[in-house]
Amino acid sequence: MGRFTGKVAVVTGSGRRKGLGEAIAVRLASEGAAVVVSDIGASRDAATPGAMIGATEEMEAVAADLRALGVAASTCACDVRDPVQVQALADHAVATHGGLDIWVNNAGIGYIMKPLLEVTPDDWNAVIGVNLTGAFFGLQAAARVMAAQGKGGRIVNIASQAAKSGFPHAQAYTSSKHGLVGLVRSAAIELGPLGITVNNVCPNHVTTGLGAWQNEYFAKVTGADSVEDYLKKMAARIPMQRPGLTQDTANAVAFLCSEEAAYITAESLNVSGGEEPH
Repeated sequence: MGRFTGKVAVVTGSGRRKGLGEAIAVRLASEGAAVVVSDIGASRDAATPGAMIGATEEMEAVAADLRALGVAASTCACDVRDPVQVQALADHAVATHGGLDIWVNNAGIGYIMKPLLEVTPDDWNAVIGVNLTGAFFGLQAAARVMAAQGKGGRIVNIASQAAKSGFPHAQAYTSSKHGLVGLVRSAAIELGPLGITVNNVCPNHVTTGLGAWQNEYFAKVTGADSVEDYLKKMAARIPMQRPGLTQDTANAVAFLCSEEAAYITAESLNVSGGEEPH
């Protein structure tokens, strides 16, 4: 019996190997949760290239790994920019697994990075649409189901250190993540009386598949001699002397979804090895 035995969790953006979403899904499943693995499934437009998304086949592979842990797991493709698809994802959790207790908004675009004067309206809208509007749609859909069930719930957004600090070449990304701070502060007021907590987790850099792309990009932007040199300089400014790991974020999510965190809501928890405050 684990902390989440009998619970049902949805994790958006969890269909890529070695990503934060996969790590979160594994962490929740390892403590007994049934998990819906969700990702966009296939490229929909220029903002969702195949190399940066969780394809259907990869989603199924992640779910198979979760089943190997002895829990129920299913997949459901969802473009979080579409509120109809997001509500269908919540309904899938109920129809397939019998309820919805945990919702993790992890889907995000972190690969549209440009100098300020080169950002196009399409770039801006794509990032805000997934990272902020998509999270709102997820929060809203989850809250509808949780309110109807009448037994509370946990909603967690994967924000970023960029929710609290500015970063060059990441205007839309930083704005979207700052927006999540306001979103949980507002939503928590309305959902608290229903026993539903709403929080953000704010990791610093994590070398996932997306993180590896960011390493290459920012090594060039900052004039580092190599990616290794860039990462060495990054580690040097972090008090814990290393970038984040996927399990660091997953552990924080698991805590916020647990009964131990039942009185914690409206918070944006740093998971940055001390980098953000310093």
